Amino acid sequence: MEIPKIVKEHIEKNYEIIKKSRPKLAELYKNCYPNTIETALVPQEDGSYFVLTGDIPAMWLRDSTAEVSHYIPLCHDEEVKNIIKGVIKRQFMYIAIEPYSNSFNEEANNNHYEEDIPANDPWVWERKYEVDSLCYPFRLLYLYWKETGDNSLLDEEFIKTVKTVISLWKTEQEHMEKSPYIFIRPTDNPPCLHNNGKGNPVSYTGMTWSGFRPSDDQCTYGYLIPSNIFAVVVLGYIAEMLEAIGYDKTLIEEVNLLKEQIEEGINKFGIIDHEKYGKVYACETDGMGNHLLFDDANVPSLLSIPYLGYKNDEVYKNTRKLILSPENPYYYEGKFAKGIGSPHTPENYIWHIALSMQGLTAESKEEILEILDMLENTDAGTGFMHEGFLADDPNVFTRPWFSWSNSLFAEFVESALEKGIL
Repeated sequence: MEIPKIVKEHIEKNYEIIKKSRPKLAELYKNCYPNTIETALVPQEDGSYFVLTGDIPAMWLRDSTAEVSHYIPLCHDEEVKNIIKGVIKRQFMYIAIEPYSNSFNEEANNNHYEEDIPANDPWVWERKYEVDSLCYPFRLLYLYWKETGDNSLLDEEFIKTVKTVISLWKTEQEHMEKSPYIFIRPTDNPPCLHNNGKGNPVSYTGMTWSGFRPSDDQCTYGYLIPSNIFAVVVLGYIAEMLEAIGYDKTLIEEVNLLKEQIEEGINKFGIIDHEKYGKVYACETDGMGNHLLFDDANVPSLLSIPYLGYKNDEVYKNTRKLILSPENPYYYEGKFAKGIGSPHTPENYIWHIALSMQGLTAESKEEILEILDMLENTDAGTGFMHEGFLADDPNVFTRPWFSWSNSLFAEFVESALEKGIL
């Protein structure tokens, strides 16, 4: 797709500033910022946009939001504005088709990753239920709305989508008793949810259940704290938008009550006392006394909590220290980098997304500069960001075309520029 004029001008302006002090970083920025528009956006006849995640022929609700969010500051331009609106339109269409799905086909062609049980709708690429998949489209809409003041998307389709998501999240507060959702993958290719596709048992906490993490890996314990935190933030966004258009107070009250219940669950079941770090967020819990302490590279993550718009308080600061240490089983250090990886990729693979997120949430100039150095030195000479790379050899990496990673990197570089660090 042709890059809009305003995007070209924006890139060139920042490129000229950055290259004075960091020419390699400037080249990476120049490559990564437009990557989604150049390679991943596919215009549709109805005015919507299908967004490839990169080297997989499907559109993820999560990835598609993250791939275009850095363009929102340019939405005073009609061409960019229509791109963002077109992505949101497509996302809401998909949620109406199958709200438990995380990724979709460009058309109803029955393409899919595996022959899962139950069988997928022809539009569905993969039916892994992830709380964050329903958060991200509302985040994109809210950021767009705040930037432009445009109420045109706060329409009947928006209301319908809100009601669908609220109903689903309320059902998943009582997953074991009320949920219709199961996921079984009969082949040897994991993941499959335990307990005949229902997942490990959980008790009521007020939080809403998730079958899978943002990595698309299955949850061990169904209450995924980063995703529930994201849901709290997004429910606040939804209530604000409903109030702005003067919608029925009954629905607004329902949204706010659900927000309160989830947050109470986070505070009661998602925060634990760590002998070294004090009060910290667990990553997963079941409401039955079990929890996991770790963080994953994908967003939402514990690392990303302030980026998502939640509290940057003492609990977060303690948690950040923990997850950026060997206490996190997916934190790795090597010759070229140190940072967070994922069980989704091999051991000792650090993710560029996690490094960019660490930079976006860092408070010190020294930490930001250190991360910029690591990102500069781990592109393997490709000029782009990847998924995971080997900490001792960045020439060994996964996913050479991963648009989300490129977009978040560009957002981080611009954040450093705005702070006067570049």
